[in-house]
Amino acid sequence: MARAGMERWRDRLALVTGASGGIGAAVARALVQQGLKVVGCARTVGNIEVNVLALSICTREAYQSMKERKVDDGHIININSMSGHRVLPQSVVHFYSATKYAVTALTEGLRQELREAQTHIRATCISPGLVETQFAFKLHDKDPEKAATTYEHIKCLKPEDVAEAVIFVLSTPPHVQIGDIQMRPTEQVT
Repeated sequence: MARAGMERWRDRLALVTGASGGIGAAVARALVQQGLKVVGCARTVGNIEVNVLALSICTREAYQSMKERKVDDGHIININSMSGHRVLPQSVVHFYSATKYAVTALTEGLRQELREAQTHIRATCISPGLVETQFAFKLHDKDPEKAATTYEHIKCLKPEDVAEAVIFVLSTPPHVQIGDIQMRPTEQVT
């Protein structure tokens, strides 16, 4: 069922990266349920490239495509992380946090560029905390038991929770610019 405010997106095209699993797959499903045409992409490269370089390239190409098609009311939503707003005292995630801080800055810079260009295209970050995906298993690839316990100590966000935030952002009126949604499990401390 279409959410109020989503009517204007019906039959429009959405590009979803990371659509083969986790948050990306949940976002793709939610957008299809709302009546959008979804093109899903997947990757097999490391997180560092994806977090900064691939995000920058995809953003550039999406904006260029919108300009060529005279789309002035599009929306670029970057799935970020709470790690783009704070650094955990765990050396294994310091570099990951740096890439997510870059996503925060790139999204805000994009928002400002879009305003300078006098478009009505919006740019938003959605920054979830602990989401039950395969991320911990990639982070702790040499210690699967440690990875598994990451998701056992609290009730984590589900990819569908993040997808719901995407739908919320898209459903806001065209004059509303949401810069960032920071969300985490109720029980998550940091």
